[in-house]
Amino acid sequence: MLSLLQDLDLRFDAETPDHGPAIEAISAEAFGPGRFVRAAERVRETAPHDPALSVVAILRGEVVGSVRQTRIAIGGTPALMLGPLAVRPAFKKRGIGRTLLGLAAEVAATAGERAIFLVGDRAYYMPLGYRPLPVGSVRMPAPVDESRILGLELVPGAFAGVCGAVGPR
Repeated sequence: MLSLLQDLDLRFDAETPDHGPAIEAISAEAFGPGRFVRAAERVRETAPHDPALSVVAILRGEVVGSVRQTRIAIGGTPALMLGPLAVRPAFKKRGIGRTLLGLAAEVAATAGERAIFLVGDRAYYMPLGYRPLPVGSVRMPAPVDESRILGLELVPGAFAGVCGAVGPR
């Protein structure tokens, strides 16, 4: 997989304000207008993402993928909410998304964060270390399929006893 990324001549950087329009276009392309009614978007309305914890993939000056992270709390448990993760269709299946996820976890750990959660596809995220959080333990501000609520502990035990509503910290 690494050779595929090297062949693309990609670089990965922290998000800056200049990346905003490209990230929005990638998200629109990946998720369409329905993205605005998702539960995660309700969270991001009250707790905007943190660019210092967000990563972009750049090919010859063009943003081709991104992952954002938002500082939140689940009840009294501090965590990051990951998402959206999106890669332009022409660059999918090359390991860019998985690399963005790995880098996001590294940036979070370096910043002293203890855990990351998301609402996503088990088949994609579980091989990368994400695990289902107990059904009923995480209350999102809008309906979600609770089997899709996954967490990654950056510090062992970070999600022990997690319970509550997701909101800003």
